[in-house]
This record gives sequence, C-alpha cells and structure tokens, in this order.
Amino acid sequence: MFSPDDPLSDAAIDLLASARGKQFGTILADPPWQFQNRTGKVAPEHKRLNRYGTMTLEEICALPVDDIAADPSHLYLWVPNALLPDGLRVMNEWGFRYISNIVWHKVRKDGGSDGRGVGFYFRNVTELLLFGVKGKNARTLDPGRSQVNMIQTRKREHSRKPDEQYGIIEKCSWGPRLEMFSRGKRSGWTVWGNQADDDYKPTWDTYSYNSAMDAVPAE
Repeated sequence: MFSPDDPLSDAAIDLLASARGKQFGTILADPPWQFQNRTGKVAPEHKRLNRYGTMTLEEICALPVDDIAADPSHLYLWVPNALLPDGLRVMNEWGFRYISNIVWHKVRKDGGSDGRGVGFYFRNVTELLLFGVKGKNARTLDPGRSQVNMIQTRKREHSRKPDEQYGIIEKCSWGPRLEMFSRGKRSGWTVWGNQADDDYKPTWDTYSYNSAMDAVPAE
C-alpha cells in the first residue's frame, strides 16, 4: 500500500487518476514485460522489431494495484512462459495470491498447434493467464465452476491477446472491472493504457499469418 509520502512514478499517478477513487473487483493486466535476452526475436524491445515500450520488473511491481483492488477481488495476469517467476512476483507485490491459470493454446486454421512462435528451448504455442485472488470469500462466480482453463484460438498481431478472455472473465468474476495496459475500450470496463482507445492499431510490422480479424468477439 502506498502512503502519501511514497514517491510515485508517472505511470502510478496516471493509474490512480484513471481509477478515480474506485476499487475494482476484477483486474486484467497484460504488462509490457522486458526480456533479458535482447538479441533474439522474442524480445519486444529488439531493435529490429521495435514493437512497443517495455517496463522493468521493478516498475511493474511498483504500480499501486493493491490500492485500487477491492477486498475480495480477482486478478488475471498475462505472463510469457519464460517470465513465469516474474509474473508470480508481480502478483504477490500487487497484493494477490496465485490460485490457478488459464492456458491460451494458439492454433492454426485446421485446429493444430501453431508452431511458428518463438522459443530458445521449445517452440512456444501457449501463453499463460495467471489467476490470483485477494481477500477472503474470493471464489469465482458459479459459471467459473464449470469453466475449463484453456482458450484455443488463432494468434493475433504480436502480443495481442484473444478476445475470448473477456467472456470468460465476465462470467467468472464480478465488477467493477479494470483492464490495465489495454489496447482498446470495452463496454462495462474501465481501461488504462497508452493504447486504450477505439482507434488502436499496431504501429509495428506484424507477421502475415497473424490476423486481427480471426478472433471471435466476446459476447
């Protein structure tokens, strides 16, 4: 928890301003993680790709999420497979305890695994959406008891997550809802991020087999 004497970063100040004093029952976050290996294509900050600005682990941890999270509340936190320990640390620093995860399986048109992802040890065809809770009596809503922990869709442009996540979250977790590092607006959600507008388009070159049109919109 931040006190009035704590120095706040510009991002922290902007996040608190966007919250407008509200505390959220559900928070979805897709931080701009920074990879240590900057020579490979997996790193978003690689100079040949220049996809988007990143934040250090310490900067992400320092965001005052605990101050805007209700008690009880849920956190859905996207983390690359290689940075799982960092994701768990962020969850803890934000005042949540890890419970489970939802796996995004990236598939081709024929339903098979899309193996054109990157990876230095294995060819990554999955990403993890970590699920954590804050406070007591924080079980998911009734539909969550029958919700499987997997999303299977085709990839979109680099790092953009499947729209199917919203339908799952809205069924399983209560409001008010906040999306951090959002790439667009959504009815019923508060959004925060430098790409959180209706006209968002990627500013970097993306691969031809990634599509922003193939994902099924959440209901």
